Amino acid sequence: MTDAATSHAELVSGLIGDRADAWDVAGELPRDLLVKLGASGVLCAQVGPEHGGTGLDSRAGGELTALVGARCSSLRSVMTSQGMAAWTVRRLGGPEQSDTFLPRLTSGDLAAVAFSEPGAGSDLSAMETEIADDGTHVVVTGRKVWITAAHYADLLVVFGTFGGGATAVVVPARAPGVRITRVANPLGCRAAGHADITLDAVRVPADHVLGGTGLPLPLATTAALTYGRMSVAWGCVGILRACLDAATAHTATREQSGRVLAEHQLVARHLAELYVAERHATRACEHASDSWDAGSPDMAVDAVHAKYVASREAAEGAARAVQLLASAGASDGHVVARAYRDAKLMEVIEGTSEICQLILAQHTRKPVQYTRRKVQA
Repeated sequence: MTDAATSHAELVSGLIGDRADAWDVAGELPRDLLVKLGASGVLCAQVGPEHGGTGLDSRAGGELTALVGARCSSLRSVMTSQGMAAWTVRRLGGPEQSDTFLPRLTSGDLAAVAFSEPGAGSDLSAMETEIADDGTHVVVTGRKVWITAAHYADLLVVFGTFGGGATAVVVPARAPGVRITRVANPLGCRAAGHADITLDAVRVPADHVLGGTGLPLPLATTAALTYGRMSVAWGCVGILRACLDAATAHTATREQSGRVLAEHQLVARHLAELYVAERHATRACEHASDSWDAGSPDMAVDAVHAKYVASREAAEGAARAVQLLASAGASDGHVVARAYRDAKLMEVIEGTSEICQLILAQHTRKPVQYTRRKVQA
């Protein structure tokens, strides 16, 4: 870990402590915590120093994300949202827009990225939110649903149709015509601030449109989704690590029939599978991050692969952890009970497992290039 990543890790560990279970039960993260983490650069650690960030690469940023995910998936979800917002500004916006918005995201302002709509979840081509040119301003009209961190957001990065294509526009969360309604009792990541957003002819300056022109929808959305999938995947690694820690600690001390649980073969099998799941997810994420840092043309599909593998392993691994802890881990607020709910949600957000499978299946139709290596005698 770099010095910056180590410093971030120590800050996160100190601020979270043992409070995550209480946040989950209450369904709320302290705003002062989020502002402090935002101002420290933790929430979008891959933003460069020129904009107030620490410029971590994807591998170091991923390990930091896993650390946060192991302690509190709700906080990790806010971290994913902030990072997606920053990445979207960097990828779609011009230099002046990066200079305007990125320092806000590294100094305490919070952001949410709005994709999903009532009729456009996995099929973003059905998106109906309209960004209409009005001279010096644009008018944003539409409805977004289940937007992570919208409850806490100062800025909303809203995707919609524009100029015959699609783009994203930065909308102040308190602008006239914006209404944010909290999602009641979400299954997982209860404190992540999921909310529905109604945009009723919201006027914002035209220079808030990232890039200033309409783009093909896949290009506009893939930029943000790739970052989100990477972040979710690393967060799932954190979930698995938390489950493995809880399960090994419990089974090493709880006795059954004169032996500690870990010595029973069926229990040992679950522990082995949990370990393998964590290793499998970690390796998929490391490969995707290395692809990201190298600028590989396979970066997007590697992120899909990591997200699919890690979320599937996290859901199955959390179920194993609950099974191993039994009633000890079945109470609301316990780390494995929280992981069980949070992990299931990870199989849905940023592209369901089924959508990931379709993308991966489409990728198999492309010719694969193999490197022939000489075998040493």
